Amino acid sequence: MATFRSASVLLSSDGTRTPGTAALFAEPARRGGVPPWAGDFRPANSAGNGPKNAVGKTFTLELPDGSTGKVVVQGLKSGKGGVVLALMGQDAPPF
Repeated sequence: MATFRSASVLLSSDGTRTPGTAALFAEPARRGGVPPWAGDFRPANSAGNGPKNAVGKTFTLELPDGSTGKVVVQGLKSGKGGVVLALMGQDAPPF
């Protein structure tokens, strides 16, 4: 299983950039298909709680090396550490 954790940016369709940290993982592809991937995104303190009404919407996740991947926000978790968006990747993993 491939894993990735680093500073990242979540881009909305209107061009809004939300900085934060992404923790992503990919599982082996089944029968030569595209490997499924998912993870979490924690907005940086300066970004507040991240994008408004994000659940169910598609965003672009930009990694530090410039690679990007499309993600859908599956859920929102909040706790002492702040807000965390649960992500489900589309297409091939960008890491």
